[in-house]
Amino acid sequence: MTLLLGIDVGTSAVKALVSDERGNIIRTASAPLDLSTPRAGWSEQDPGQWWEATVAAVRALVADPDVRPAEIGAIGLSGQMHGLVLLGPAARPPCPQALRPAILWNDQRSAPQCTHIENLAGGRAALVRACGNAALPGFTAPKILWVREHEPDAFRQSSLILLPKDYVRFCLTGQATQDVSDASGTMLLDASTRRWNHTLLSLLGLDPGLFPPVLESASPAGSLCGEAAAELGLPPGIVVAAGAGDNMAGAIGAGVVEPGQCLATIGTSGVIYTHSPTPLADLGQSGAAPSGRTHLFLAGDGDRTRPGGYSVTGCTLSAGGSLQWLHDSLFPEVSYDQLLADAAAVAPGAEGLFFLPHLTGERAPHPDPHARGAFVGLSLRHRRGHLVRAVLEGVTFTMAQILDIQRSLGLNPPPVIRLGGGGARAQLWRQMQADVYNTPVALTNTEDGPALGAAILAGVALGAWTSVPDACRAVVRETARITPERPERYAPARAVFDRLYHDLRPAFAELSQL
Repeated sequence: MTLLLGIDVGTSAVKALVSDERGNIIRTASAPLDLSTPRAGWSEQDPGQWWEATVAAVRALVADPDVRPAEIGAIGLSGQMHGLVLLGPAARPPCPQALRPAILWNDQRSAPQCTHIENLAGGRAALVRACGNAALPGFTAPKILWVREHEPDAFRQSSLILLPKDYVRFCLTGQATQDVSDASGTMLLDASTRRWNHTLLSLLGLDPGLFPPVLESASPAGSLCGEAAAELGLPPGIVVAAGAGDNMAGAIGAGVVEPGQCLATIGTSGVIYTHSPTPLADLGQSGAAPSGRTHLFLAGDGDRTRPGGYSVTGCTLSAGGSLQWLHDSLFPEVSYDQLLADAAAVAPGAEGLFFLPHLTGERAPHPDPHARGAFVGLSLRHRRGHLVRAVLEGVTFTMAQILDIQRSLGLNPPPVIRLGGGGARAQLWRQMQADVYNTPVALTNTEDGPALGAAILAGVALGAWTSVPDACRAVVRETARITPERPERYAPARAVFDRLYHDLRPAFAELSQL
């Protein structure tokens, strides 16, 4: 029997799983990660910790008697997107020392560099036309410019720029590559050619030699080197696939790999991911709406013989993170199950209480690093259940706004939306999504998202399946479908909610200066 190893380099943990060629998961393991916030709005991790956690998770897997290391035929990777890893010329596997801590996807320090990039490109709309995305602090390009401006010694010593999962692949193979899906989140890839955008690199004064070759996600990217194999407890020579960014790998794990399919994932962040056969950039609407509210990325469904498709993605930064913040800050002694039960006892609209979930700035539907969270409409009647209900509704309304933007770009409303992340586990939140989206939502037989997607990519790279869509048709199936019950109950609250960010935006800009 051939086994497939999927590794997902997350923000809070590295998760690894072993599956067979039918997609049956044999075992899972994870190892926690620490997050550093040296200043307000900053978010960093030590790349070496990713490798240490990878070793710990994989060793936990191979210690299980049901997992025979000699049967592992391929390794696939997924990981948090946009993070900046700088390596010097002496970097060698495994676990090379980075020149500085990695700057992560949720770091907000590079807003001035975003403005600089847009000015160089001739404005936001021109930049979106050039690369499919607005300049946002979450992306990699402005982080590079920040390091060049504020830490010139580290920048001068840099000979290689990688993303988080690509750092782990370098540890595994000793070869530097990136996959097209993750690379498209740097702002520096040309979506039409699926190669680095040399025009934009030149405009920003960045040496193309800093960036490794890009591959389709299900392509072989090297083989497990002897040093890494010894640390992991695996035989050397195992095929290592290029892999994909966590959103793309999560879509593969949910079987969302064909045109019109849609995935709503509520984890720390919230993502509406829709697969598209053609590139659709958000250029705004005749000046009535800003450009770049959603992101044009490349999908992870390509392999060595064929290119993949595209994804239109919107990411709200504090989705499940808002519920965790509420729990940890106000009700740490109360279980999540109890909080959800309290919320279920409250009618839709939370008796006029609203929550804006912009706790760490925002990317979609409002590309605004100065956006802030807020409870609006508090009264003496409101209790714990109202607060929880308002948070759930605020996140779901925000996700629905992203879905509306995607539809305005020409994407047809999906007949069903598949669910992922913690928002798929709670019955209240599942039904709320069906009602607010006014679309049936579905659960699948796969709950391991990005890690399973990584294993599927490994299987395609090995030749276990002929393509990523074929693999998903063989592995993923719907297990439950939830239809809208009374979507009209949310309409009055949604109408008010849709105005709140715009009403408060001037105050957010002033608050960011305090």
